[in-house]
Amino acid sequence: MISILRRGLLVILAAFPLMANAVAAQSAHELVQDTTNRLLADLAANKEKYKQDPQDFYTALNTIVGPVVDAEGISKSIMTVKYSRKATPEQMQRFVENFKRGLFQFYGNALLEYDNQGIVVDPAKEESGDRTSVGMTVKGSNGAIYPVSYTLEKINGEWKLRNVIINGINIGKLFRDQFADAMQRNGNDLDKTIDGWAGEVAKAKEVTEKSTENQTQ
Repeated sequence: MISILRRGLLVILAAFPLMANAVAAQSAHELVQDTTNRLLADLAANKEKYKQDPQDFYTALNTIVGPVVDAEGISKSIMTVKYSRKATPEQMQRFVENFKRGLFQFYGNALLEYDNQGIVVDPAKEESGDRTSVGMTVKGSNGAIYPVSYTLEKINGEWKLRNVIINGINIGKLFRDQFADAMQRNGNDLDKTIDGWAGEVAKAKEVTEKSTENQTQ
């Protein structure tokens, strides 16, 4: 049985490509609605192929995600100024790649388990500024409803994903706390923390799953 957070975390991957192949003039809300439909159609058409070749699935996700997510901004936020200002361009790029890879590897299979139970994008909000949020509700296989909120920022005239809150869990804050804890355990060795980030994502997932399950008991 998939845990509550695992059902929710599949939406992170659904969230990342929400702006793919979109027209620049679209609102954040339209971007989310239109590309969600395209994503689910593609997943339905290729799910069995992706199950047979997970690496092909991760590669496809990376192709979709790369251009539409502010991966560098998210990575710097996870590191915080305390550590990002000390990172070399090579270290930062390596962390950006490890950040994306960690998500794909640990949460990609959860997305493959989604069986189109139901996703509804909330009505549009004010989008006149450079930052907005788009809400969504996802129906899990057990019938439970999970609220999701995406934070988007307009960068160079295009909306980019910056954070996601799933069922009350702020993923950005979770990873920031995990990075700071890893740095402390690694004696402030930035290279060691960057290279071990996939393991840190796994630890964060396990801790949060247990916490979420305890809340529902």
